[in-house]
Amino acid sequence: MKSARLVLISPKGPLYRHRGGIFGRGLRYMPMTFPTLAALIPDDVPVALRCIDEGIESFDPETLEADLVGMTVITGNAPRAYALAAVFRRRGIPVVLGGPHITLAPEDAQPHADSLVVGLAEITWPQLLRDWRDGVLQPLYDEQPDFTLISPFPDRRVLPRRKYLTDAVFEASRGCRHACDFCVSPAAWGRQVWFKPVERVVEDIRRVGKKRIIFVDLNLISNRTYALELFHALTPLGVKWFGLSTTRITADPELLDACARSGCTGLLMGLESMDPKALTGMHKGFNRPEEFAEMVEMLHRKGIALQGCFVFGVDGESEEVFERTADFAIAAGIDLPRYAISTPFPGTPLYKRLADEGRILHRDWSKYDGQHCVFQPLNMSPERLERGNETAWKRTYSARGCWRRIRKSPVALPLALITNLTYRRYARNLNKFYTCDWGLAREGICP
Repeated sequence: MKSARLVLISPKGPLYRHRGGIFGRGLRYMPMTFPTLAALIPDDVPVALRCIDEGIESFDPETLEADLVGMTVITGNAPRAYALAAVFRRRGIPVVLGGPHITLAPEDAQPHADSLVVGLAEITWPQLLRDWRDGVLQPLYDEQPDFTLISPFPDRRVLPRRKYLTDAVFEASRGCRHACDFCVSPAAWGRQVWFKPVERVVEDIRRVGKKRIIFVDLNLISNRTYALELFHALTPLGVKWFGLSTTRITADPELLDACARSGCTGLLMGLESMDPKALTGMHKGFNRPEEFAEMVEMLHRKGIALQGCFVFGVDGESEEVFERTADFAIAAGIDLPRYAISTPFPGTPLYKRLADEGRILHRDWSKYDGQHCVFQPLNMSPERLERGNETAWKRTYSARGCWRRIRKSPVALPLALITNLTYRRYARNLNKFYTCDWGLAREGICP
């Protein structure tokens, strides 16, 4: 039987794109979506698979050879995905769309696809492929209630390893039990967390064989018992790893010690705001700004660097928030501070509240990227919010700001310099990289 041509595409966006993006190979690790989907293709569906990540390569949708195209879509690249879909469908190629934006806003995506995958795909993706093989592709595939996270090991061969910082990317759990009002995860998949057996995670790490690895779990400490089991299993492997956690890890000495012993060298945390009222309003009241500085010191003593994320535009903030937050990040020695503008992604409680209040300015999804203001703030104009966000980036990554933070970092000086210089370039070019001419309009095929 001849193999059908299946093409999976990750559409480009303003940051990750083959030409002109800000984050190139040095800050782009291999995404796990396509290796996971590839591993889930049933043996009884013969396909010739091609995976295209527009963050690392370009292609011509008018000449691409395919019998079925699937795209994974986040809100910011939805216009690009829809425009590509229009080209493929005009050519008679059926299109399947899945990913967070499709799960959050299926009514928005439905006109642009032959089939939608809503929710997690471990069960629905194999069924979709069998239906396509049999000529009975359905318009909607929804996550099954008996979903489990156990699946084949990701097939990392489907993407070119040399084009990424690393392919040593792993997932131990999926989901987050918190209910932050701005977060896509609880809105799309609820607050349930699914866990892979620790021994299976360890086996995958051994199979890849790298000593520096990344976990993409939204919150590695969602379940304390599981986190401790995972950390204890990682310890004898001798790996160094980076992952995501909440600030709660620093309130648990046993858990933090186990994390450090397991080889953790860096954590990304959503600090979000220096204002306790703002944190309570976004359902993240467990963050305590008065403890942030001590928390950074505690992590540094354990040899763990912090990538701390803040969001601007929360109701109640005044215009002094930008410089105050940047000055704190510098003084506290946060290794890599990151700033974003509060973004009401469709389907989230934040979006629903702002929509009910008539404060959503537009639904141009290309600007739902964390660096454009797409709603009406309470105490300032949208333009002032965007300028203030840019001010925070530039202040933090000024030469003086970088040096003051690097001096406190547990990261080796050469690596600290490289990462800070990369973010400094980003901070100084926000206007250049967050423009809306990166899509199909430039190629003459935007509707």
